[in-house]
Amino acid sequence: MNLQRLKRFLAVLYIKLVRTNDTPQKAALGFGIGVFTGILPGTGPIAAVFLASLARANRATALLGSLVTNTWLSFITFLISVKIGSGIIGESWQDIKEKWSLLFKQFSFAGLFKASVLKTILPVMLGYLVVAICCGLVSYAALILILNLRKKPR
Repeated sequence: MNLQRLKRFLAVLYIKLVRTNDTPQKAALGFGIGVFTGILPGTGPIAAVFLASLARANRATALLGSLVTNTWLSFITFLISVKIGSGIIGESWQDIKEKWSLLFKQFSFAGLFKASVLKTILPVMLGYLVVAICCGLVSYAALILILNLRKKPR
């Protein structure tokens, strides 16, 4: 039953992406923006539609890209983001992950403004930014390739 639902979801996703009434570039740009905002914590569908409007990209595919990646990939992208961000900062990713877990166990709004907390949040956010940009670019390139291949006469 779950496999059938997944197949149907993927079929609907494909139809929505391929049958858009926009240029392949605008549809792919919208989807890439949606994937980007869907991966970044604290952003989501509203940010995707807003950024797509600013970029004059397809808002429907931006919304779709955001919904496809929003929260679904968070378990995967968290560890990757911690590792990348820690590498950028030059810290041990295990230490950052441990501090991150401790931050949520002992959460307080006043504690968010401590310098030690910023040293924990910065690498994670940098990592998320890198992952979101890479995933957004890859999804843009993949969708533009799919849309251009589909539109060519056979």
